Amino acid sequence: MRTREAGEVFGPRMTLFADVLSVGLATSVACLPLVTAPAALSTACAVLRGAGQDRPVTAGRYLVLLRQRLRAGDLLAGAVALAGLLLLAADLALAGAGLPGAPLFAVAAAAIGACAAVVGLRACARPESLTDWRAAVRGAARDAVADAGGSGLVLLAVATAALCAWMLLPLAFLAPGPLALALTAVDVRRSAAVLLEQRSAEGPMNGPAASVP
Repeated sequence: MRTREAGEVFGPRMTLFADVLSVGLATSVACLPLVTAPAALSTACAVLRGAGQDRPVTAGRYLVLLRQRLRAGDLLAGAVALAGLLLLAADLALAGAGLPGAPLFAVAAAAIGACAAVVGLRACARPESLTDWRAAVRGAARDAVADAGGSGLVLLAVATAALCAWMLLPLAFLAPGPLALALTAVDVRRSAAVLLEQRSAEGPMNGPAASVP
């Protein structure tokens, strides 16, 4: 990132932070219909990913990209996510009603819900989510297993966002921005690791030994 210029009050990192908050606010508004939440979060991740490619990270660019979304596939992804949340809430409510084996059932339901949330959130951060949710979910499922550290960071980001929203309700409207930034960073980190592994595997084939008949 460029350094602070003469006379500039805020540095580039503070500018990016302000942009993240504006994108987060726009994402919160776009998530209000609920079924639009996956598309809204996916668009936020795409806009924030552009920061590493010298593209503007603004709420205006976010809205431009969002208008290109909300196709049938995006709304279907939102309906599936909403159905999953309602099912998890119903299961936890049944467990809290004192049914036999409720503690074990609650733990199992929470674990399954956490795994599904990690896969869903990592899918939103993948570039494939802009055009193909199935490919994004498949890639996110592979990454969730192969990159346990990244999955832990995703859960930590969600817990931090939830804690901030619980401590101060207005922060709930800004939390999607930092959450999308965290998800994008985890995906970029994973992509860089995969690329490094591929180069390491191809290295010996391109070395001097490869020219020996």
